[in-house]
Amino acid sequence: MQEKLSLIPHKPGSYQYYDKTGKIIYVGKAKDLNKRVHSYFNRPQFGKTAKLVSEICDLTYTITDTETEAFLLEINLIKKYNPKYNILLKDDKTYPYIEYISKPFPRLKVSRYTNIKKSDKKELFGPYTNAYAAKSIVNLINRLYPLKKCEGMPKETCLYYSIGECLGYCTKNVDQDKLKNMEDEILGFLKGNDSILKNKVMEKIEYYSNSLNYEAALELTNELKHIDIVLNKQKIDLNDFVDRDIIGIYQDKGMVGIQILFLRNGKLLGGNNNIFYVVSDVTDEVTSYLISFYETHEKPKEILISNHINGDILSSIVDTKVLIPQKGIKKNLVNMAIENAKIAIENEYGSILRSEEKSVNANERLANILGLPNIHRIDAFDNSNLFGTYSVSGMVVFINGLPAKKEYRKYKIEQDKNDDYAMMKEVIYRRYYRVLLEKQEIPDLILVDGGLNQINACKEILEALNLPIKVCGLRKNDKHRTNDLIDGDTLKVIEMEPDDKVFLYLTRIQDEVHRYTINYHKQIRSKGAIASVLDNVTGIGSARKKELIKKYGSIKRIEETSVEELKEILPEEVANNLKKYLLMRKEDKEKQDN
Repeated sequence: MQEKLSLIPHKPGSYQYYDKTGKIIYVGKAKDLNKRVHSYFNRPQFGKTAKLVSEICDLTYTITDTETEAFLLEINLIKKYNPKYNILLKDDKTYPYIEYISKPFPRLKVSRYTNIKKSDKKELFGPYTNAYAAKSIVNLINRLYPLKKCEGMPKETCLYYSIGECLGYCTKNVDQDKLKNMEDEILGFLKGNDSILKNKVMEKIEYYSNSLNYEAALELTNELKHIDIVLNKQKIDLNDFVDRDIIGIYQDKGMVGIQILFLRNGKLLGGNNNIFYVVSDVTDEVTSYLISFYETHEKPKEILISNHINGDILSSIVDTKVLIPQKGIKKNLVNMAIENAKIAIENEYGSILRSEEKSVNANERLANILGLPNIHRIDAFDNSNLFGTYSVSGMVVFINGLPAKKEYRKYKIEQDKNDDYAMMKEVIYRRYYRVLLEKQEIPDLILVDGGLNQINACKEILEALNLPIKVCGLRKNDKHRTNDLIDGDTLKVIEMEPDDKVFLYLTRIQDEVHRYTINYHKQIRSKGAIASVLDNVTGIGSARKKELIKKYGSIKRIEETSVEELKEILPEEVANNLKKYLLMRKEDKEKQDN
């Protein structure tokens, strides 16, 4: 190790630290590799950095021509190896946008995208951190303007056309002047002209009042008051409608808080907040985090930052304008973001420590109990069936003690559905045959819900695939609560106290996989129940059945749907037959209950 340290050049690049098992636990970048790497070992370290250094057993590095290239290499390596000490985007959620679709027919919808590129020719407005606000705006615009509202292309004009809430796109005889005027108004509002929508609401209020429809007029009057409150709260006057992100950074207690505020069309639409430990240079870590953030989020025209960020690097990689304001309203906005980041750290510091005790520390103790060098990833499985029907399995994943929901998987069981042993063999084979085929990450530990039967089924398949993965069973007591941890190698029961942090951690994993699997089971059963009812109605084949299940999801929702709406999917005669059958079915059920 000392010899490697002495040979590191004074050049930009990325460095990787390994633990005693040969797994990468941290990836960093540096303008000067020699100085940065030596800084970990030639001075006292504290907190997370000290813990990282205590686990380093080896290192490698890659030289690059520029610091920018070093950042890009670092980010790619983090994605590839998912090191335990690197910053990860904690919230893998995507924010909703309002999307305007002009072709073939004008529509508005709330959309979420995991990757937005400049080449994507989409009319997107947002992001909205409040999904309810985005849906409310879309619903209101649909109510005020004759956009296309029905699904598919009906053979006859629908109810919306009859009441003047659609331009009759199915007639292919749309008034182009009305269409152009409508698009201009909708896009004008979404781009920041609030008066357009408010004037439109006033027109509707007057129309309803003149038609003596006072209830509808009062409803829209209340809606207008609500719009005024929301829009006034959101307004920030910069004398333009440039889309901006305002980024504030605050560092304290070995942590850094990042607050990103979304300013769109002169309105503040909320923001994104994250907190993480710093184990290297704070400027580099924050810049790396932001580069990763903008790979999956919309890039604004301008980013306002504090001096904790490498603005030149961020601008060149994200490909947008980055400013460090020194005074005026833009500086005040950055200060506001910094204050939000500070408050977040102060409010969440205690909960972060408690969360670590429940997850990360418990995960490390579990590794010691099982005699494993470390546990990076746990795959946990559960099976569910009801009298041999709709049998399913679920897999949840915990990485470094925390749930990784993007890695969760569902499985429909195809073999003998009354045989728990066969069910476990099937799901384990399907999962890890694919892992080998696609060279996916192999877990350090597999947890199965059950005792020796499930453990043996799992181990039989792993041995056949030549995968030496540790397997343990989580056995429940007669009250269906986690009771025993069974070591799959020794078959010994590991006893723990109910208030032990490791026991609580295992209970959390078992509860999570059980919840996930049962929810999937309910979905399958629900769809099966709908399908069996629809099979009894003449004129509903597999294609129409699939459309009805996709749109309504339950018999109750179909019962509440009018014939007019069902005609969007079914011919009128079939829709009437369906409603009659459901009514008869409901009456028979009520008679049986009585």
